[in-house]
Amino acid sequence: MNGAECLLRTLLAGGVDTCFMNPGTSEMQFVSALDRVPAMRGVLCLFESVCAGAADGYARMLHRPAATLLHLGPGLGNAISNLHNARKARSPVVNIVGQHSTQHLRYDAPLTADIESIARSVSGWVKSVEHAAGMGRDASAAVRAACTPPGQVASLIVPADFSWSDAGDPAPPLPVPARAVPDAARIRCAAAALRSGEPAALLLGGSALLGGALHAAGQIAAATRARVFAGRYLARVECAGGRFTPPRLPYFPEPAEAALAGLKHLILIESPPPISFFGYPGRRSYLAPDDCAVHTLAALDEDGAAALAALARECTAESYDPPPAAPAAPELPHGAPLTPETIGRALAVLMPPHTIISEEAVSSGEAILRQLAPAAAFDHLPVTGGSIGQGLPVALGAAVACPGRKVIALEADGSGMYSLQALWTMARERLDVVTIIMANRRYRILDIEMQRTGAGAPGPAADAMLDLHRPELDWIKLAEGQGVEAARAQTADEFIQKFRYAVERSGPYLIEAVL
Repeated sequence: MNGAECLLRTLLAGGVDTCFMNPGTSEMQFVSALDRVPAMRGVLCLFESVCAGAADGYARMLHRPAATLLHLGPGLGNAISNLHNARKARSPVVNIVGQHSTQHLRYDAPLTADIESIARSVSGWVKSVEHAAGMGRDASAAVRAACTPPGQVASLIVPADFSWSDAGDPAPPLPVPARAVPDAARIRCAAAALRSGEPAALLLGGSALLGGALHAAGQIAAATRARVFAGRYLARVECAGGRFTPPRLPYFPEPAEAALAGLKHLILIESPPPISFFGYPGRRSYLAPDDCAVHTLAALDEDGAAALAALARECTAESYDPPPAAPAAPELPHGAPLTPETIGRALAVLMPPHTIISEEAVSSGEAILRQLAPAAAFDHLPVTGGSIGQGLPVALGAAVACPGRKVIALEADGSGMYSLQALWTMARERLDVVTIIMANRRYRILDIEMQRTGAGAPGPAADAMLDLHRPELDWIKLAEGQGVEAARAQTADEFIQKFRYAVERSGPYLIEAVL
């Protein structure tokens, strides 16, 4: 079989059965092979960053990779933004990039680029196929690399002539290393810190924010009175539904420092030490107290769930119940103005169980999420790397991964414009995604950052760079132009009506929430 078919069949053997793609001439053999390998699902995206973000969302929900197919160096360049976010989420992604045929490379044709150098900026593993006979072996290695804990982007660069040449049989899957379980000494060290009588906290990331790991963290908190925090930039958090849900560290450094104030011990479980998102004049970047001892219970590539279970046993916490959530019963905000808070209250009442929320609401997100404690159980997919344009593609990928679950994209109007093309793929694939656009007609977060960085109040010229009027974005027309039904809400009651309709139907729908 030719190299392209060998590649697809090797990916399938390794458990990769979905590819988000925006192909070009150098990838036509791959596209043609889809008809001979029908088990591989190809999902067309109209912009490469959408491909990358969708693969990220898919991986966050299923803990296994999808593939992307990108066209040469410029196509990879278009995907960098969301590959960066996938790297920060530690999502396993098999990133396939087409290359010119080997004999053509010496001519420096218009689309020739140093693909390997571009790929290294966002990839933990990069390999160029060196001959057609190595296609299967290299594809299998890419899958293993992507899945190696804690997960990474693995970029495989495929020259066009190796796709059309004979490549032999597909390669079998390679064994993937399991997450290591922390040794007993670290368990005892963490338990000693918790028993010391000094203020202590757990900081959770990765798999420590899912299922039984969260329950064990809650038991430890109940038994030892330790504080528990979720890290700020997380791939996925299981929330609400009466489950123990630790607060995320605040975004801005002052409240984050206040949350960690007084700690003498900070225990990391699949989390880096806490730092601020940006550096600010006169402020330090490290958020824990200077005299706080930091203990790594489970490193990023280790098994945080097993570590927490072992720590709960060491602390004799298994008989304790996690602190109760005890949220008030939610009520619909009838008669209220439309604000992030009232949107959150409406979601808390009307979201079906096991909803997935892809959240890139920027200045509105925290206010919405605070209202969701009494909601039915849901999964939260937050911002990870902070590169704008994540929310819609991640929702798209999550919907492909979990077709039986409602997906909500909480999206700011400014950041939504970065990957607007995701709506078209949602429509084409009939994905069950409700997109809620927070239309405040402004890069609102930058009003705050203007002050925080010492730049002062914006003058007329500066204000024009933060303003999204003249003209206003018409999200109804933008959505309908890509095949997505849409409506506008300007009051809480209008939002309740539109969201209830969206929940009761299937397929993509967009609500422009005018704030």
